[in-house]
Amino acid sequence: MRRYLIPAMFILLALLPTTALAHDFKVDGIYYLKNGTEATVTYRGAAFDSYSNEYSGDVTIPSTVTYNGTTYSVTEIGKRAFYGCSGLTSITIPNSVTSIGEGAFMGCNGLTNTIIPNSVTTIGNSAFWGCNGLTNIIIPNSVTTIGNSAFWGCSGLYSITIPNSVTSIGNSTFDGCSGLTSITIPNSVTEIGKRAFYGCSGLTSITIPNSVTAIGLWAFSDCSGLTCVNIGNSVTTIGEYAFSGCNRLTSIAVDSDNPEYDSRDNCNALIETASNRLILGCKSTVIPNSVTTIGQSAFAGCSGMTTVNIPNSVTTIGNSAFWGCNGLTNIIIPNSVTTIGQSAFAGCSGLTSVNIPNSVTTIGQSAFTNCSGLTSMTVESGNTNYDSRNNCNGIIETATSTLIVGCMSSSIPNSIATIGSSAFAGCSGLTSVNIPNSVTSIGESAFSGCTGLTSVTIPNSVTAIGNSVFEGCSGLTSVTIPNSVTTIGDYAFEGCTGLTSVTIPNSVTYIGCFVFAGCSELTDVTCLATTPPYIFAPDPGVYAFPYNVTNQATLYVPFTSVATYQEAFNWGNFSHIVGLMTGIDFEVDGIYYRALTENTAMVISRPDEDDNYSGDVVIPEDVTYQDVTFTVTSIDVGAFEDCFELNSVVIGDAVESIGENAFQGCTDLTSVTIGSGVTNIGAKAFNYCNALQTVTCRGTVPPVMASINCFTNAAYSRAILKVPRPEIETYAAADYWYKFAHIEGWGYLGPGDVNGSGTIDMDDLTRLINIMLTDDLGGIDPAWADVTGNGIVSMNDLTELINLLLNQ
Repeated sequence: MRRYLIPAMFILLALLPTTALAHDFKVDGIYYLKNGTEATVTYRGAAFDSYSNEYSGDVTIPSTVTYNGTTYSVTEIGKRAFYGCSGLTSITIPNSVTSIGEGAFMGCNGLTNTIIPNSVTTIGNSAFWGCNGLTNIIIPNSVTTIGNSAFWGCSGLYSITIPNSVTSIGNSTFDGCSGLTSITIPNSVTEIGKRAFYGCSGLTSITIPNSVTAIGLWAFSDCSGLTCVNIGNSVTTIGEYAFSGCNRLTSIAVDSDNPEYDSRDNCNALIETASNRLILGCKSTVIPNSVTTIGQSAFAGCSGMTTVNIPNSVTTIGNSAFWGCNGLTNIIIPNSVTTIGQSAFAGCSGLTSVNIPNSVTTIGQSAFTNCSGLTSMTVESGNTNYDSRNNCNGIIETATSTLIVGCMSSSIPNSIATIGSSAFAGCSGLTSVNIPNSVTSIGESAFSGCTGLTSVTIPNSVTAIGNSVFEGCSGLTSVTIPNSVTTIGDYAFEGCTGLTSVTIPNSVTYIGCFVFAGCSELTDVTCLATTPPYIFAPDPGVYAFPYNVTNQATLYVPFTSVATYQEAFNWGNFSHIVGLMTGIDFEVDGIYYRALTENTAMVISRPDEDDNYSGDVVIPEDVTYQDVTFTVTSIDVGAFEDCFELNSVVIGDAVESIGENAFQGCTDLTSVTIGSGVTNIGAKAFNYCNALQTVTCRGTVPPVMASINCFTNAAYSRAILKVPRPEIETYAAADYWYKFAHIEGWGYLGPGDVNGSGTIDMDDLTRLINIMLTDDLGGIDPAWADVTGNGIVSMNDLTELINLLLNQ
């Protein structure tokens, strides 16, 4: 919700009526509306914002005004009459005026002085809203009504007198009057409205008189200077959060005759008598043994509190009960407690350890969020609802295997299915995290604010990255998003200022709003989806990628999708969009490939099921397509499966892996050459290739076969396995290669074997002579032509080879 906050002024303007009549006449620079023989001061024109700063300097309103021979009594300052007149410095109001209308002086921040005469009975809603230049104002006894927000934002106001004629202090009347140091509430007041004194941080003490029956929601919230509160005997209703954020309170007292509330045992707390619920405490509170519930936000913001004793009578710790008590270093939760509310200890950054007793059956969301100092989290044995399995230093909801609270020293067990919402939020000391494959869901804000986290790998078991999961992880420099992820939630990486590059896999179809907002260092964005993922935009101008990212970063997308991205919402805002070959299928010389990266490719099956590979196939080390050269590093699963007319295959030395079933069912395959770079052969790669006569392996290290069925028994028994001559014994001892009944050596025999045929004969002599005459090695290793081994090819090598031939 904080993302869409609208300035309070605009909220108020929306609430105030917008219909206004044109002024009727002007006299001595002041505009009026007439009503019989009475006149109302108003603004110029048909709308209050038609003219800017129409009134300025010192303005004196007369008690009567004459126009066209008629004298009018000035009885009212109309709605928004002086709205936004920042140049207005003082206003003199005559005794004839009875009403100051809604928003009459709203936004007159230059106004420093005004006297409200005894004739005024009503001060309208927002009448002096935002007049932060006002320092003092006297409200006369004639005033019976002070409207909502009448003095909101008047931060310069240090003194105000409320007369005995006022019976109610409206909502937000003195909201934000941070300069107000003291105020006396008269005995005539029966009600204090919502947010009436919200944010009056200069107030040091407040006495609620016996006449007051109701104190509204947030009435004194964030009065951070307040040290003393006295509540009279007639108060029967106190709204939620009435004193939240009053973190300097040391004294809280309730009149002993109050039937609804008490401060029993001089506990310095406010207790609801009938329910034994402590609804307000302070740093000097001693919780009585009779209290059964610590209420919502009871100690919220008590930063000065370092320790608290929760008695065994307490069964419930309410929502946000100790929120923001960052001085609290130790907490003992007694065995009587069954419920710990939402955000109960959130922001208690001084806490280092927490033990959950076996009585606890409910722990609310974010109960320990932003407890950045936590290093130990335990659950008592015998608790049937929560556990800390494997000494993980975390709290786990047993039934769902959800980790609901973690800390900087937590290790996530392999049995965890879900990382709960805000589980690690605010763990600034967390530098790394291992998320096991058992995790299928990561909750909202799970790692938000983990500023020390530098990298994270999300396992393939996770299908969605929730809202705000890594929000504010400013130390994060890289993140791996697996192909299993289909959705990236709102604000997922907002504020990750260290993130320089991100790759979005082709599985992602939905990206939320503001996902990469504040990622100021992001320079490379890669999206592998051929169809641009949908970007959610609830309002105009809402983007996943903000303008600073789209202006500075390069967007890399599939080669064939550049135009589509250029036209897509938000994606098209990128100034630089570059096409990638990654993921593109293409064909060169009859063989089909898939680009794995910008410079590597994999052999794949033909797209037409009826158009199989046949004859003799040579898989090259590299291949060029669209002026891009790719190294061929692998053969896909089933790439040549059931190619019945395939006779022979030569696999280039750059290929590293042969996929499962790659050549399964190639019943006419008689010869296969496996390049020297192959390290892995998948299961059933050459299954049912019963016609194999020769299998040549160029590698000096036997490739790892996934299983014995990589080749059939027929191949093992009948085919000749040719391996590098020095490695015959190595292959004969290797897993599954030993099954070949016929293993022969091939290749370079040693000095004299110039052509590397495995024998020394006249062909070697002819080859050496050609090399010496043409200086062309013809693709052989230079060392093979160096028969003497002295590092150069000369007549001495020719002489030595002749001697070897003569002495055979």
